[in-house]
Amino acid sequence: MKAMICEKWGGPEDLKLLDVERPPLKPGQVRIKVRAAGVSFATTLVIAGKYQRRPPLPFAPGTEASGIVIEADAACRRLKVGDEVVAVLDWGGLAEETVAHEVNVFPKPRNVGFVEAIQLAISYPTSAAALTWPSVLDLRKSQTLLVHAAAGGVGMAAVEIGKIVGARVIATAGGARKTEFARAHGADHVIDYTSADFREEVLKLTSGRGVDRVYDPVGGEVFAQSLRCLAVGGRICPIGFAGGSIPQVPANILLVKSIAVMGFNYGYYVGWSPHDARFEEAERTLALMERIRVWCEAGLCRPHVDRIWRLEEAATAMRALLERSVAGRVAVVMDT
Repeated sequence: MKAMICEKWGGPEDLKLLDVERPPLKPGQVRIKVRAAGVSFATTLVIAGKYQRRPPLPFAPGTEASGIVIEADAACRRLKVGDEVVAVLDWGGLAEETVAHEVNVFPKPRNVGFVEAIQLAISYPTSAAALTWPSVLDLRKSQTLLVHAAAGGVGMAAVEIGKIVGARVIATAGGARKTEFARAHGADHVIDYTSADFREEVLKLTSGRGVDRVYDPVGGEVFAQSLRCLAVGGRICPIGFAGGSIPQVPANILLVKSIAVMGFNYGYYVGWSPHDARFEEAERTLALMERIRVWCEAGLCRPHVDRIWRLEEAATAMRALLERSVAGRVAVVMDT
């Protein structure tokens, strides 16, 4: 089979399209004929050796894929050959075939294509859990939610899910195209951070009160200013640090405003942490994915892919992400 292979730590251009052996099927796993795979900012960190987990070299990167089950181990109970699925992978998505633990594979919504479905592996469950689980943001109807990087994968999902919950959603994005994208996905108010101070705009929109919840994939100064436009008793959830800087939390602001920072790592629930909790958390993750499937089939979630590349063009897809020229997600599709 063909796969994009990372043989050494480096940039997207260091990946090679090679013919490789099919990955072995282990107990409790399914083999998937990949129709589409996702790449993200995190993928570029993985191939550079800068992510929190390093696959053993050589490997095919890619942690999210959609496709059709073509083989299932006898221990599998939920899935069978022929099922159309979405899979969370340890790695191996940028290949014509991949294998995944059944616990990390879920039915694809009937009304979502294989290309768009890649976002349901990680982006949507990350946002859904962070926004709705009581231990994280616990967003409630009529609260005000601030979503940063709203034209990105998790940001887009957060805007849609915020509206499903019944919140008032304020989104930030950069430039006319991305702000319009955030508005099209349901944001009540959109702030172009390239031309306005989002903190000032948020305080204007909330009559000085501030927002109840903040969903932040950016970090750095965005996180710092978000703390200052939180309402008393508010919560903020750092999801990632796409801005490149990991913020330090000023505890005095937490104290004075009675606000909380709620960290969330979806990787813990799908096996990407030192403690592999994917099996003990399987029931919770399956319930989350079923909830997302229902939202999709009701037309409440509208996964969007901005551009599509073929497998041999995966490096170009990653470069587009690094250049921040994408609204939503990009996908890599297979010839087979």
